[in-house]
Amino acid sequence: MMLKRTFGWLAVVLCVLLVTARAGMSAVSAEEASKLKTTLTPFGAEKAGNKDGTIPAWEGGYKISPPGYKSGALRPDPFANEKPLFSITSKNVDQYADKLSDGNKAMFRKYPSYRIDVYPTHRTASAPEWVYENTFQNATRAKKTHGGLSIEGAYGGIPFPIPADGYEAIWNFLNAWQGEKWDIHFRAFTMTPAGSRVLATEGDTIVTYPYYRKGASLNKFDGIYRKLLNIQTSPPYKAGESILTIDPVDQYGAGRMSYQYLSGQRRVRRAPSIAYDTPNFVVSGVANFDEVMIFNGALDRYDWKLLGKKELFIPYNSNGFLNRKIDEVIGKNHLNPDYVRWELHRVWVVEASLRSGKRHVVAKRRFYLDEDTWLAVQTDGWDGQGQFWKAYWSLPFIAQEVPCVAAVSYGIYNVQTGAWMMDHVLNESTVQFKTDAQHPANFWTPDAMAGMGVR
Repeated sequence: MMLKRTFGWLAVVLCVLLVTARAGMSAVSAEEASKLKTTLTPFGAEKAGNKDGTIPAWEGGYKISPPGYKSGALRPDPFANEKPLFSITSKNVDQYADKLSDGNKAMFRKYPSYRIDVYPTHRTASAPEWVYENTFQNATRAKKTHGGLSIEGAYGGIPFPIPADGYEAIWNFLNAWQGEKWDIHFRAFTMTPAGSRVLATEGDTIVTYPYYRKGASLNKFDGIYRKLLNIQTSPPYKAGESILTIDPVDQYGAGRMSYQYLSGQRRVRRAPSIAYDTPNFVVSGVANFDEVMIFNGALDRYDWKLLGKKELFIPYNSNGFLNRKIDEVIGKNHLNPDYVRWELHRVWVVEASLRSGKRHVVAKRRFYLDEDTWLAVQTDGWDGQGQFWKAYWSLPFIAQEVPCVAAVSYGIYNVQTGAWMMDHVLNESTVQFKTDAQHPANFWTPDAMAGMGVR
Protein backbone atom coordinates (compact mmCIF):
# COMPACT_ATOMS: atom_id res chain seq x y z
CA MET A 1 0.00 0.00 0.00
CA MET A 2 2.81 2.39 0.94
CA LEU A 3 4.58 1.58 -2.33
CA LYS A 4 1.46 2.43 -4.34
CA ARG A 5 1.09 5.76 -2.52
CA THR A 6 4.75 6.56 -3.16
CA PHE A 7 4.42 5.89 -6.87
CA GLY A 8 1.18 7.86 -6.91
CA TRP A 9 2.83 10.94 -5.39
CA LEU A 10 5.79 10.56 -7.72
CA ALA A 11 3.44 10.53 -10.69
CA VAL A 12 1.70 13.70 -9.47
CA VAL A 13 5.03 15.46 -8.87
CA LEU A 14 6.29 14.40 -12.30
CA CYS A 15 3.13 15.74 -13.99
CA VAL A 16 3.47 19.05 -12.18
CA LEU A 17 7.11 19.33 -13.19
CA LEU A 18 6.27 18.56 -16.82
CA VAL A 19 3.48 21.13 -16.93
CA THR A 20 5.67 23.73 -15.23
CA ALA A 21 8.51 23.05 -17.65
CA ARG A 22 6.19 23.34 -20.68
CA ALA A 23 4.67 26.57 -19.37
CA GLY A 24 8.12 28.09 -19.14
CA MET A 25 9.13 27.10 -22.65
CA SER A 26 8.98 29.41 -25.63
CA ALA A 27 6.11 28.76 -27.98
CA VAL A 28 8.36 27.63 -30.82
CA SER A 29 12.03 27.37 -31.66
CA ALA A 30 13.84 30.04 -33.66
CA GLU A 31 14.06 27.60 -36.56
CA GLU A 32 10.31 27.03 -36.57
CA ALA A 33 9.62 30.76 -36.18
CA SER A 34 11.66 31.41 -39.32
CA LYS A 35 8.80 29.86 -41.32
CA LEU A 36 6.87 33.08 -40.66
CA LYS A 37 9.18 34.68 -43.20
CA THR A 38 9.03 31.85 -45.75
CA THR A 39 6.26 29.25 -46.07
CA LEU A 40 3.88 30.87 -43.58
CA THR A 41 2.34 34.32 -43.61
CA PRO A 42 3.53 36.74 -40.91
CA PHE A 43 0.48 35.71 -38.83
CA GLY A 44 1.16 31.97 -39.22
CA ALA A 45 -1.25 31.00 -41.99
CA GLU A 46 -0.24 28.77 -44.87
CA LYS A 47 1.04 31.14 -47.53
CA ALA A 48 0.30 28.74 -50.38
CA GLY A 49 -3.15 28.10 -51.78
CA ASN A 50 -4.88 24.74 -51.60
CA LYS A 51 -4.41 21.87 -54.03
CA ASP A 52 -7.74 22.47 -55.76
CA GLY A 53 -6.93 26.10 -56.48
CA THR A 54 -10.13 27.19 -54.74
CA ILE A 55 -8.08 28.98 -52.06
CA PRO A 56 -5.41 31.23 -53.58
CA ALA A 57 -1.98 32.00 -52.18
CA TRP A 58 -1.68 34.93 -49.79
CA GLU A 59 0.12 37.80 -51.52
CA GLY A 60 0.11 40.52 -48.87
CA GLY A 61 -3.59 41.28 -48.51
CA TYR A 62 -5.64 44.27 -49.61
CA LYS A 63 -4.39 47.80 -48.80
CA ILE A 64 -5.91 50.03 -51.47
CA SER A 65 -7.72 52.93 -49.78
CA PRO A 66 -10.03 55.03 -51.98
CA PRO A 67 -8.81 58.59 -52.73
CA GLY A 68 -10.18 61.05 -50.21
CA TYR A 69 -11.56 58.33 -47.96
CA LYS A 70 -12.17 59.38 -44.34
CA SER A 71 -12.16 56.74 -41.63
CA GLY A 72 -15.64 55.96 -40.34
CA ALA A 73 -17.42 56.46 -43.66
CA LEU A 74 -18.77 53.63 -45.78
CA ARG A 75 -16.06 51.54 -47.38
CA PRO A 76 -16.45 50.49 -51.00
CA ASP A 77 -16.77 46.84 -51.94
CA PRO A 78 -13.75 45.97 -54.10
CA PHE A 79 -15.50 42.83 -55.36
CA ALA A 80 -18.92 44.32 -56.08
CA ASN A 81 -18.94 43.09 -59.67
CA GLU A 82 -18.32 39.44 -58.82
CA LYS A 83 -21.08 36.86 -59.11
CA PRO A 84 -21.49 33.73 -56.97
CA LEU A 85 -19.68 30.64 -58.20
CA PHE A 86 -22.51 28.44 -56.90
CA SER A 87 -25.16 28.32 -54.19
CA ILE A 88 -25.73 25.82 -51.39
CA THR A 89 -29.34 25.13 -50.49
CA SER A 90 -31.26 22.55 -48.46
CA LYS A 91 -31.47 20.47 -51.66
CA ASN A 92 -27.72 20.11 -52.27
CA VAL A 93 -26.31 20.68 -48.78
CA ASP A 94 -25.07 17.09 -48.46
CA GLN A 95 -22.72 17.69 -51.39
CA TYR A 96 -20.84 20.34 -49.37
CA ALA A 97 -21.30 18.97 -45.84
CA ASP A 98 -17.57 18.52 -45.21
CA LYS A 99 -17.04 22.28 -45.62
CA LEU A 100 -19.95 23.48 -43.48
CA SER A 101 -20.16 24.13 -39.76
CA ASP A 102 -22.69 22.22 -37.67
CA GLY A 103 -24.51 25.53 -37.25
CA ASN A 104 -24.96 25.94 -40.98
CA LYS A 105 -26.18 22.36 -41.34
CA ALA A 106 -28.73 22.99 -38.58
CA MET A 107 -29.94 26.14 -40.32
CA PHE A 108 -30.43 24.26 -43.58
CA ARG A 109 -32.49 21.63 -41.75
CA LYS A 110 -34.67 24.24 -40.06
CA TYR A 111 -35.21 26.77 -42.86
CA PRO A 112 -35.71 25.90 -46.55
CA SER A 113 -35.08 29.60 -47.27
CA TYR A 114 -31.53 29.46 -45.90
CA ARG A 115 -28.89 29.73 -48.63
CA ILE A 116 -25.14 30.17 -48.93
CA ASP A 117 -23.84 31.95 -52.04
CA VAL A 118 -20.18 31.08 -52.51
CA TYR A 119 -17.94 33.67 -54.17
CA PRO A 120 -14.28 33.55 -55.26
CA THR A 121 -11.91 33.55 -52.30
CA HIS A 122 -9.81 36.66 -51.70
CA ARG A 123 -7.18 36.60 -48.96
CA THR A 124 -7.40 40.28 -48.08
CA ALA A 125 -5.93 40.16 -44.55
CA SER A 126 -3.13 42.63 -44.01
CA ALA A 127 -1.31 44.50 -41.25
CA PRO A 128 1.51 47.05 -40.86
CA GLU A 129 5.07 45.80 -40.87
CA TRP A 130 5.57 46.68 -37.19
CA VAL A 131 2.73 44.29 -36.27
CA TYR A 132 4.33 41.55 -38.37
CA GLU A 133 7.70 42.10 -36.70
CA ASN A 134 6.16 41.97 -33.23
CA THR A 135 4.39 38.75 -34.17
CA PHE A 136 7.71 37.26 -35.24
CA GLN A 137 9.23 38.26 -31.89
CA ASN A 138 6.25 36.85 -29.99
CA ALA A 139 6.68 33.46 -31.62
CA THR A 140 9.78 32.71 -29.53
CA ARG A 141 9.10 34.76 -26.38
CA ALA A 142 5.37 34.45 -25.60
CA LYS A 143 4.38 31.92 -22.94
CA LYS A 144 1.19 30.63 -21.39
CA THR A 145 0.94 30.85 -17.61
CA HIS A 146 -1.50 29.45 -15.05
CA GLY A 147 -2.52 26.60 -17.29
CA GLY A 148 -3.23 28.86 -20.25
CA LEU A 149 -5.48 31.30 -18.40
CA SER A 150 -2.86 34.04 -18.73
CA ILE A 151 -0.01 34.88 -21.07
CA GLU A 152 3.24 36.79 -20.82
CA GLY A 153 6.02 37.87 -23.17
CA ALA A 154 3.62 38.93 -25.94
CA TYR A 155 3.05 42.43 -27.28
CA GLY A 156 1.99 44.24 -30.44
CA GLY A 157 1.35 41.19 -32.63
CA ILE A 158 -0.33 37.78 -32.70
CA PRO A 159 0.86 36.10 -29.47
CA PHE A 160 1.22 32.53 -30.80
CA PRO A 161 1.36 32.55 -34.62
CA ILE A 162 2.28 28.84 -34.57
CA PRO A 163 -0.09 27.58 -31.86
CA ALA A 164 0.56 24.46 -29.82
CA ASP A 165 -2.92 24.11 -28.31
CA GLY A 166 -6.40 25.57 -28.03
CA TYR A 167 -5.45 28.07 -25.35
CA GLU A 168 -2.84 29.66 -27.58
CA ALA A 169 -5.23 29.74 -30.54
CA ILE A 170 -8.01 31.45 -28.57
CA TRP A 171 -5.52 33.99 -27.16
CA ASN A 172 -4.67 34.77 -30.79
CA PHE A 173 -8.35 35.47 -31.41
CA LEU A 174 -8.65 37.69 -28.33
CA ASN A 175 -5.66 39.67 -29.59
CA ALA A 176 -6.43 39.60 -33.32
CA TRP A 177 -5.23 42.67 -35.22
CA GLN A 178 -8.11 45.09 -35.88
CA GLY A 179 -6.18 48.31 -35.56
CA GLU A 180 -5.06 50.21 -32.47
CA LYS A 181 -8.53 51.58 -31.72
CA TRP A 182 -11.96 52.00 -33.24
CA ASP A 183 -15.31 53.72 -32.70
CA ILE A 184 -18.68 52.65 -34.08
CA HIS A 185 -22.28 53.78 -33.91
CA PHE A 186 -24.39 50.64 -33.80
CA ARG A 187 -27.81 49.10 -33.44
CA ALA A 188 -28.66 45.75 -31.86
CA PHE A 189 -31.76 43.85 -32.95
CA THR A 190 -33.57 40.83 -31.60
CA MET A 191 -35.84 38.76 -33.83
CA THR A 192 -38.68 36.63 -32.53
CA PRO A 193 -39.46 33.12 -33.83
CA ALA A 194 -42.41 34.67 -35.64
CA GLY A 195 -40.05 37.01 -37.50
CA SER A 196 -40.75 40.29 -35.70
CA ARG A 197 -37.76 42.62 -35.36
CA VAL A 198 -37.18 44.67 -32.22
CA LEU A 199 -34.56 47.37 -31.67
CA ALA A 200 -32.89 46.30 -28.43
CA THR A 201 -30.30 49.07 -28.26
CA GLU A 202 -28.72 51.86 -30.25
CA GLY A 203 -25.51 53.51 -29.17
CA ASP A 204 -21.77 53.84 -29.49
CA THR A 205 -18.99 51.36 -28.82
CA ILE A 206 -15.45 52.66 -28.41
CA VAL A 207 -12.52 50.26 -28.18
CA THR A 208 -8.80 50.70 -27.67
CA TYR A 209 -6.10 48.04 -27.68
CA PRO A 210 -3.17 49.09 -25.44
CA TYR A 211 -1.59 45.81 -26.54
CA TYR A 212 -1.27 47.30 -30.04
CA ARG A 213 0.00 50.76 -29.18
CA LYS A 214 2.35 51.71 -32.00
CA GLY A 215 5.79 52.79 -30.91
CA ALA A 216 5.53 51.13 -27.49
CA SER A 217 7.27 47.90 -26.49
CA LEU A 218 6.90 44.81 -24.37
CA ASN A 219 8.75 46.31 -21.39
CA LYS A 220 6.34 49.29 -21.39
CA PHE A 221 3.18 47.19 -21.75
CA ASP A 222 0.91 47.54 -18.71
CA GLY A 223 -0.78 44.17 -19.23
CA ILE A 224 -4.15 45.49 -20.47
CA TYR A 225 -4.95 44.18 -23.94
CA ARG A 226 -8.38 45.75 -24.47
CA LYS A 227 -10.61 48.51 -23.09
CA LEU A 228 -14.22 48.75 -24.28
CA LEU A 229 -16.78 51.45 -23.56
CA ASN A 230 -20.41 50.93 -24.60
CA ILE A 231 -22.75 53.94 -24.38
CA GLN A 232 -26.45 53.39 -25.01
CA THR A 233 -28.49 56.18 -26.59
CA SER A 234 -31.76 54.43 -27.45
CA PRO A 235 -34.45 53.34 -26.66
CA PRO A 236 -35.23 56.22 -24.28
CA TYR A 237 -35.36 54.11 -21.11
CA LYS A 238 -31.76 52.98 -21.77
CA ALA A 239 -30.37 56.33 -22.86
CA GLY A 240 -27.27 57.29 -20.92
CA GLU A 241 -26.49 53.84 -19.56
CA SER A 242 -22.96 52.64 -20.23
CA ILE A 243 -20.55 49.78 -19.63
CA LEU A 244 -16.77 49.86 -19.30
CA THR A 245 -14.71 46.66 -19.42
CA ILE A 246 -10.94 46.46 -19.02
CA ASP A 247 -9.33 43.12 -19.89
CA PRO A 248 -5.80 42.07 -18.85
CA VAL A 249 -3.62 39.31 -20.27
CA ASP A 250 -3.45 38.03 -16.68
CA GLN A 251 -6.91 36.52 -16.32
CA TYR A 252 -5.80 34.31 -13.44
CA GLY A 253 -4.59 36.96 -11.00
CA ALA A 254 -6.09 40.28 -12.05
CA GLY A 255 -9.11 39.39 -14.17
CA ARG A 256 -11.59 41.67 -15.88
CA MET A 257 -12.46 45.03 -14.35
CA SER A 258 -15.99 46.07 -15.31
CA TYR A 259 -18.17 49.03 -14.44
CA GLN A 260 -21.73 50.04 -15.19
CA TYR A 261 -23.35 53.48 -15.17
CA LEU A 262 -27.10 53.50 -14.54
CA SER A 263 -28.63 56.82 -15.54
CA GLY A 264 -31.59 56.34 -13.19
CA GLN A 265 -29.24 56.05 -10.21
CA ARG A 266 -26.70 58.53 -11.61
CA ARG A 267 -23.77 56.55 -10.30
CA VAL A 268 -21.10 54.11 -11.43
CA ARG A 269 -20.79 50.74 -9.77
CA ARG A 270 -18.50 47.77 -10.15
CA ALA A 271 -20.19 45.10 -12.22
CA PRO A 272 -18.34 41.77 -11.97
CA SER A 273 -21.39 40.01 -13.42
CA ILE A 274 -20.70 41.53 -16.86
CA ALA A 275 -18.98 38.31 -17.90
CA TYR A 276 -19.51 34.63 -18.69
CA ASP A 277 -23.13 33.50 -19.16
CA THR A 278 -24.81 36.46 -17.48
CA PRO A 279 -27.62 37.55 -19.86
CA ASN A 280 -26.53 40.59 -21.87
CA PHE A 281 -29.08 43.36 -21.27
CA VAL A 282 -27.72 45.33 -24.26
CA VAL A 283 -29.44 42.73 -26.47
CA SER A 284 -32.40 42.28 -24.12
CA GLY A 285 -30.92 39.17 -22.53
CA VAL A 286 -31.17 36.91 -25.59
CA ALA A 287 -27.38 36.35 -25.54
CA ASN A 288 -24.72 36.20 -22.84
CA PHE A 289 -21.98 38.68 -22.07
CA ASP A 290 -19.18 36.30 -23.13
CA GLU A 291 -20.90 35.89 -26.50
CA VAL A 292 -20.30 39.53 -27.45
CA MET A 293 -18.32 39.49 -30.70
CA ILE A 294 -18.51 35.66 -30.60
CA PHE A 295 -16.40 35.34 -27.43
CA ASN A 296 -14.72 37.60 -24.93
CA GLY A 297 -13.41 37.48 -21.40
CA ALA A 298 -11.79 34.75 -19.31
CA LEU A 299 -11.03 31.22 -20.48
CA ASP A 300 -11.46 29.47 -17.13
CA ARG A 301 -14.92 27.95 -17.64
CA TYR A 302 -13.71 25.63 -20.40
CA ASP A 303 -10.96 23.26 -21.43
CA TRP A 304 -9.69 24.38 -24.84
CA LYS A 305 -8.59 21.80 -27.39
CA LEU A 306 -7.04 22.50 -30.79
CA LEU A 307 -8.64 20.07 -33.25
CA GLY A 308 -6.56 21.14 -36.24
CA LYS A 309 -7.31 23.00 -39.44
CA LYS A 310 -9.89 22.51 -42.17
CA GLU A 311 -11.42 24.25 -45.18
CA LEU A 312 -14.77 25.91 -44.43
CA PHE A 313 -17.26 28.20 -46.13
CA ILE A 314 -17.36 31.36 -43.99
CA PRO A 315 -18.65 34.94 -44.33
CA TYR A 316 -15.82 37.12 -45.61
CA ASN A 317 -15.07 40.46 -47.31
CA SER A 318 -18.48 41.77 -46.23
CA ASN A 319 -18.08 45.40 -47.32
CA GLY A 320 -21.01 45.09 -49.71
CA PHE A 321 -23.28 43.78 -46.96
CA LEU A 322 -22.48 46.74 -44.70
CA ASN A 323 -23.41 49.20 -47.44
CA ARG A 324 -27.00 47.94 -47.63
CA LYS A 325 -30.08 49.15 -45.78
CA ILE A 326 -31.09 47.35 -42.60
CA ASP A 327 -34.44 46.33 -44.09
CA GLU A 328 -32.58 44.72 -46.98
CA VAL A 329 -30.16 42.58 -45.00
CA ILE A 330 -32.17 41.41 -41.98
CA GLY A 331 -34.69 38.79 -43.02
CA LYS A 332 -37.43 37.01 -41.12
CA ASN A 333 -35.59 33.94 -39.85
CA HIS A 334 -32.01 34.77 -40.84
CA LEU A 335 -29.90 37.26 -42.75
CA ASN A 336 -31.01 37.86 -46.31
CA PRO A 337 -28.79 35.42 -48.26
CA ASP A 338 -28.79 37.75 -51.28
CA TYR A 339 -26.30 40.03 -49.49
CA VAL A 340 -24.07 37.68 -47.48
CA ARG A 341 -20.79 36.89 -49.20
CA TRP A 342 -19.36 33.44 -48.38
CA GLU A 343 -15.89 32.27 -49.34
CA LEU A 344 -13.82 29.13 -48.84
CA HIS A 345 -11.03 29.68 -46.32
CA ARG A 346 -8.87 27.57 -44.06
CA VAL A 347 -9.78 27.82 -40.40
CA TRP A 348 -8.32 26.61 -37.13
CA VAL A 349 -10.87 24.55 -35.19
CA VAL A 350 -10.87 24.98 -31.40
CA GLU A 351 -13.28 23.10 -29.16
CA ALA A 352 -14.21 24.42 -25.72
CA SER A 353 -15.67 21.83 -23.34
CA LEU A 354 -17.05 22.67 -19.92
CA ARG A 355 -14.30 22.31 -17.32
CA SER A 356 -14.86 19.94 -14.42
CA GLY A 357 -16.44 21.78 -11.50
CA LYS A 358 -17.43 24.79 -13.63
CA ARG A 359 -20.83 25.83 -14.96
CA HIS A 360 -21.96 27.58 -18.12
CA VAL A 361 -25.26 27.35 -19.99
CA VAL A 362 -23.38 26.66 -23.24
CA ALA A 363 -21.70 23.39 -22.32
CA LYS A 364 -19.64 23.03 -25.49
CA ARG A 365 -18.50 25.48 -28.14
CA ARG A 366 -16.58 24.91 -31.34
CA PHE A 367 -14.75 27.92 -32.75
CA TYR A 368 -13.65 28.39 -36.35
CA LEU A 369 -10.78 30.89 -36.49
CA ASP A 370 -9.80 32.30 -39.88
CA GLU A 371 -6.16 31.33 -40.44
CA ASP A 372 -5.26 34.70 -42.02
CA THR A 373 -6.65 36.95 -39.26
CA TRP A 374 -7.35 34.70 -36.22
CA LEU A 375 -10.86 36.18 -36.11
CA ALA A 376 -13.69 33.89 -35.00
CA VAL A 377 -15.93 33.83 -38.06
CA GLN A 378 -18.26 31.05 -36.96
CA THR A 379 -18.93 29.11 -33.76
CA ASP A 380 -21.19 26.22 -32.83
CA GLY A 381 -22.78 25.86 -29.38
CA TRP A 382 -24.40 22.92 -27.55
CA ASP A 383 -26.52 22.92 -24.40
CA GLY A 384 -26.02 20.85 -21.26
CA GLN A 385 -27.98 17.93 -22.70
CA GLY A 386 -25.68 17.73 -25.72
CA GLN A 387 -28.29 19.17 -28.09
CA PHE A 388 -27.19 21.64 -30.75
CA TRP A 389 -28.32 25.09 -29.65
CA LYS A 390 -26.62 28.12 -31.19
CA ALA A 391 -25.02 29.04 -34.50
CA TYR A 392 -22.75 32.09 -34.17
CA TRP A 393 -21.35 34.16 -37.05
CA SER A 394 -19.47 37.37 -37.69
CA LEU A 395 -19.07 39.45 -40.86
CA PRO A 396 -15.39 40.24 -41.53
CA PHE A 397 -14.85 43.30 -43.71
CA ILE A 398 -11.86 45.09 -45.20
CA ALA A 399 -10.70 48.27 -43.45
CA GLN A 400 -8.15 49.24 -46.06
CA GLU A 401 -6.84 52.36 -44.34
CA VAL A 402 -5.71 50.46 -41.21
CA PRO A 403 -4.94 48.02 -42.95
CA CYS A 404 -6.81 45.05 -41.52
CA VAL A 405 -9.76 42.75 -41.86
CA ALA A 406 -12.08 43.48 -38.94
CA ALA A 407 -15.14 41.69 -37.57
CA VAL A 408 -17.51 43.86 -35.54
CA SER A 409 -21.03 42.87 -36.61
CA TYR A 410 -22.02 39.46 -35.30
CA GLY A 411 -25.13 37.41 -34.61
CA ILE A 412 -26.49 34.25 -33.04
CA TYR A 413 -29.19 31.94 -34.38
CA ASN A 414 -31.01 30.01 -31.62
CA VAL A 415 -31.76 26.90 -33.64
CA GLN A 416 -33.92 25.39 -30.89
CA THR A 417 -36.40 28.27 -30.56
CA GLY A 418 -36.04 30.07 -33.89
CA ALA A 419 -35.25 33.40 -32.21
CA TRP A 420 -32.08 35.21 -33.24
CA MET A 421 -30.16 38.42 -32.72
CA MET A 422 -27.67 40.67 -34.46
CA ASP A 423 -25.46 43.09 -32.57
CA HIS A 424 -23.14 45.90 -33.65
CA VAL A 425 -25.15 46.39 -36.81
CA LEU A 426 -23.19 48.98 -38.80
CA ASN A 427 -25.62 49.34 -41.70
CA GLU A 428 -26.97 52.91 -42.03
CA SER A 429 -24.50 53.95 -39.33
CA THR A 430 -23.25 57.51 -38.94
CA VAL A 431 -19.89 56.12 -37.76
CA GLN A 432 -19.31 52.71 -39.29
CA PHE A 433 -15.76 51.90 -38.16
CA LYS A 434 -13.68 54.97 -37.33
CA THR A 435 -10.04 54.22 -36.55
CA ASP A 436 -8.45 57.65 -36.09
CA ALA A 437 -10.36 59.03 -33.08
CA GLN A 438 -8.20 60.20 -30.19
CA HIS A 439 -9.10 59.58 -26.56
CA PRO A 440 -6.95 60.61 -23.57
CA ALA A 441 -5.91 58.09 -20.91
CA ASN A 442 -8.47 59.39 -18.40
CA PHE A 443 -11.25 58.68 -20.92
CA TRP A 444 -11.13 55.01 -19.81
CA THR A 445 -12.11 55.59 -16.19
CA PRO A 446 -15.32 55.18 -14.16
CA ASP A 447 -15.37 58.93 -13.43
CA ALA A 448 -15.24 59.80 -17.12
CA MET A 449 -17.96 57.25 -17.83
CA ALA A 450 -20.21 58.90 -15.24
CA GLY A 451 -19.75 62.26 -16.97
CA MET A 452 -20.70 60.80 -20.33
CA GLY A 453 -23.71 58.94 -19.01
CA VAL A 454 -25.91 61.95 -18.17
CA ARG A 455 -29.10 61.88 -20.25
